[in-house]
Amino acid sequence: MKKVKIIILGDGMADMPYIEKDGKKIPQRTPLLEAKIPVIDALAPCSEIGLVKTVPNGMKPGSDIANLSVMGYDPARYYTGRSPLEAVSIGIDLKAADLAIRCNLVTLDGEGAFEDRVMYDYSAGEISSAEGGELVKALGEYFGKNGFNLLRDFGGSEGFESFKFYGGVSYRNCLVIENGVQGTDYTPPHDISGKRIGAYLPKGVYGESFVKMLAEAHAFLSAHPINAKRRAEGKNPANAVWLWGEGRKPALDDFFELNGRRGAVVSAVDLIKGIGLAANMRVIEVEGATGTVHTNFKGKTAAVLKAVREGIEFVYLHIEAADECGHHGDREGKILSIERIDETIGRLKSELERDNIPYTFLVLPDHPTPLSTMTHNSDPVPYLMYDSENNLSNGVGRYDEISAEKGRYTASGPELFRSFLEV
Repeated sequence: MKKVKIIILGDGMADMPYIEKDGKKIPQRTPLLEAKIPVIDALAPCSEIGLVKTVPNGMKPGSDIANLSVMGYDPARYYTGRSPLEAVSIGIDLKAADLAIRCNLVTLDGEGAFEDRVMYDYSAGEISSAEGGELVKALGEYFGKNGFNLLRDFGGSEGFESFKFYGGVSYRNCLVIENGVQGTDYTPPHDISGKRIGAYLPKGVYGESFVKMLAEAHAFLSAHPINAKRRAEGKNPANAVWLWGEGRKPALDDFFELNGRRGAVVSAVDLIKGIGLAANMRVIEVEGATGTVHTNFKGKTAAVLKAVREGIEFVYLHIEAADECGHHGDREGKILSIERIDETIGRLKSELERDNIPYTFLVLPDHPTPLSTMTHNSDPVPYLMYDSENNLSNGVGRYDEISAEKGRYTASGPELFRSFLEV
């Protein structure tokens, strides 16, 4: 059996290690520095530590681009949009001419004109998949029952008529437009928390059409019984949808053919599962995997170990929690998420060594999600590479954003991925 390769991806785990004051860079204690991570601390002196640029210049620092990069797929070659990857996971059979668009359930606040509303919560209180799916289904039925089509009612262009909503995980859903044309300008909802939405509504090719549709959806969802119940329970209502992340059907090369390893993905979110499916990897479902700090960490660990014992030679373990906390400005939650990742690494290490399975770990985030901005940036991220049979130390000895500056700099995710496989 080949040495097992496991990437432990703490989504958004990195933060901003410096603040600017009087023209000087002043170090600050990031969640990664504050978290109690005894397992990582013990691995660090024997590990290669450095920085890697996961987001190519000129591309947006989304989890889609960054995770493709970390998994060895050059985004400049393989990226066709975020939503199509999620659509694959949901089970949507996209046609070549279909346009897939991420459709968040969100909470808008305020009164008056639609464009004056405020993006209060981009995840609608991390609404459950059951409630979210019911709302998305009801919205689709509402548009269908009332005979809406984008051409007649929303000003779409010829052929841009058929659209359908699909439920995903929690607030993450999908809209598919038959014969849609790319080129609309969108803003991710997590980039505008607390801001009035008017300046960030879709623009360009189908901007006007989408704004009309979003306003109609807001009116319908605001009055839905599920949201009345959520308000009564003190929860944020999913009173609107927000579109972003459009793209075409993905075409990733087969992971085994590229790398000579049987691969698997363990994740709670459709995006990562979609990448795995598009690359013909095994996608392992874990009961209780939520994408939050309350996810089933032990269940994810068990899924990784089961896959390895069944002959899988590469596992991509994606943990979303720190990113969600970063988007909400939740410092304590982000610290706790990192501590749970450390515990997960400890469990994996103990079980693999008990079974005498040689392994290499690569621990890193896909991108930073700083608490101060509550959104992604494209700064290089710290990585740690540990091998059970070889001392990989490059003299850094600690794993955090500032310490990693002293180590190796890798110019791209695919370059680091290749190095990782070669250890």
